[in-house]
Amino acid sequence: MIRRISKLYTEQFRNLASQTIEFHPGINCITGDNGNGKTNVLEAIYCLATKKSFRKNTAFPQLLSADGEKPEIILSGLFEEEKKAFTLSGRMHTEGTDWSLDGRPVKRRDIIPAIFVNPMDSFSFHQVPGFRRSWFDEHLSLLSSQYKELLTKFQKSLRFRNALLSKKPGQYLEQIRATDPAFAALNVELLNLRKKLVHELIAPLNEIFKSIFSMEHDLVLSVDSQLSGLASDAVLRLWQERQENDVLRGHTTRGVHKDDYVLLFDGMNAYEYCSLGQQKMAYLSLLFAYITLFRYKFSSFPIVLIDDVSGELDRFRWQKLVAHLKESQFQVFITTANENFKEELMQHLDDAKHMNIGHGKINQQ
Repeated sequence: MIRRISKLYTEQFRNLASQTIEFHPGINCITGDNGNGKTNVLEAIYCLATKKSFRKNTAFPQLLSADGEKPEIILSGLFEEEKKAFTLSGRMHTEGTDWSLDGRPVKRRDIIPAIFVNPMDSFSFHQVPGFRRSWFDEHLSLLSSQYKELLTKFQKSLRFRNALLSKKPGQYLEQIRATDPAFAALNVELLNLRKKLVHELIAPLNEIFKSIFSMEHDLVLSVDSQLSGLASDAVLRLWQERQENDVLRGHTTRGVHKDDYVLLFDGMNAYEYCSLGQQKMAYLSLLFAYITLFRYKFSSFPIVLIDDVSGELDRFRWQKLVAHLKESQFQVFITTANENFKEELMQHLDDAKHMNIGHGKINQQ
């Protein structure tokens, strides 16, 4: 089952004009000078699909057009899957978002998988452990409902334990000792599933790194955890040994919330030894490997949104990427302000849909 968006209507979303945009089921190329709204089109699709922006710390006030006549945003999309279609609409306002499916109000709605590919995120991915943790938690949760459920339980239990350690209510140590056995088992279960899912990414990661970017190097992904190899009883002993330190600091200092993810480039840590260009190619390879694994697990694809990757690749790797997109079966949106890359897209993707944007208005070519 492959789900695609065929039409998008926007009203008062950032700088985008009130308009209906029609899309191709395969590749959609959006060109235009910087500052005209290319990324905003991707963001509108992402918000409609996932109920949130891919930009950090972004809420309704940031999304609302500065020229808006009333405090609301309308997003509506026509989605198609196999032989059926449905309309998903959202009215965003100061109190939240009202959703409707085929014109009928709904209180709860499913997320439509969508992946945002921004090479600029490579720096944060390679330099900020917290970014890596959030990235993997978000994407692994889409791959596995079990992972999402375990992660939710873990985060709730961690907040409870940390609240006891920081506020220190009466008999708080007794409460910690009573709940730690179940929490330790949860740590071990989550770590084991995390390692399993990450291991499944290794083969497509290495293959894509070599095929798209022609890098004759091995790229391996692993989980670096303080709890590796420990059973739940050993985790309990570790916490008991560190109890005084945890009490002093007011939070849990050991656990899978401290896990990190390591990309090994020919056996060396890519975060430390790779050039910025190699790091960006490794990050892009990870994203496309994730899309490959998503297809394997669900016989489907997420909607793929690629924001101006042209500035990060030389001409040869542009062509390799374009060839990969042409062979792929997923719906993809790719933006660029680069004239050379625009010509490359026009030349090699003649069956794609090409659009130009100016002052928030799409010109559908």
